[in-house]
Amino acid sequence: MARSITISPSLLACDFARLAEEIGRVEAAGADWLHVDVMDGHFVPNLTIGPPVVAAIHEVARVPLDVHLMISDPLQYAGAFARAGAHVLTFHIETAASVPAARAVVRAFRDQGIQKVGVSLNPDTPVERVADLLDEVDLVLVMSVFPGFGGQQFMEEVLLKTRWLREHGYDGHVEMDGGLDEKTLPRCAHAGADALVSGSAIFGAPDLAATIGRFRELASASYGRGVRAPGSTRGLA
Repeated sequence: MARSITISPSLLACDFARLAEEIGRVEAAGADWLHVDVMDGHFVPNLTIGPPVVAAIHEVARVPLDVHLMISDPLQYAGAFARAGAHVLTFHIETAASVPAARAVVRAFRDQGIQKVGVSLNPDTPVERVADLLDEVDLVLVMSVFPGFGGQQFMEEVLLKTRWLREHGYDGHVEMDGGLDEKTLPRCAHAGADALVSGSAIFGAPDLAATIGRFRELASASYGRGVRAPGSTRGLA
C-alpha cells in the first residue's frame, strides 16, 4: 500500500525569536509542509498567532503552509487566512453546530481559493461527526492530544478513528497531530495516516534532517498495514 508521506513540522515548537531562520532550517532538513497552529484563546485555552504572522511566515517559506485553525469562528476568518498564504486550511468540526454549517465553512474556504480544505476533530469527538463531509474535504486531521499546548502525551485510542476513515474509503490526506515521535509516528502511519505533524521531536532533535528522514522511513514502511481495505474482513499484511 504505497503512499507518499507528508512530514509537517509544527512551528509551535520552534524558536519564535528566530522564526525565519527556524523555517529555513527545517525546510532544508526535508519538511514537506509547515504546520501553523492558530489559537484564539476561546476554542482552546491558549493564544498563538493570527493572519499577519501567517503572512510573514508565507513571505519566507518555500513549502506549503498547513494552517490549523483552532478558533471559534473559522467562517469569519476564511478570507484573512487565504490572503495570508494558507495552502492547507483546517477548521474544527466542533465549531459547527450542524452539517450544513460545516459545509458552509468548506464552501467559504473554497471560495477564497484555498487549495486544500481540512476538517479536524478532537480526541473525544466521534469520527462519525465528519462522515458527511468526507466527499468535500481534502484532509481530515485527527487530534491525538487535546489542542492548546505542545508537548502532550500521545493518545493511542484515537488511531481507531484513522483506521475508520481508511476502512470507509476515505482517500484524502489523514493527518495526525499531537505527541508524534519515533515511537508513535509509525503507529499513526500503520493506522492509515499519511500527513504527520511533529513539533518538539523535530525542533528538539540535534539533527533535523536525520530526524525527518527517519520519520519518513518509518512511516513509509508502516503505512496502512493495520488497515482493512473497504469491504475486507482482515487487515493488510
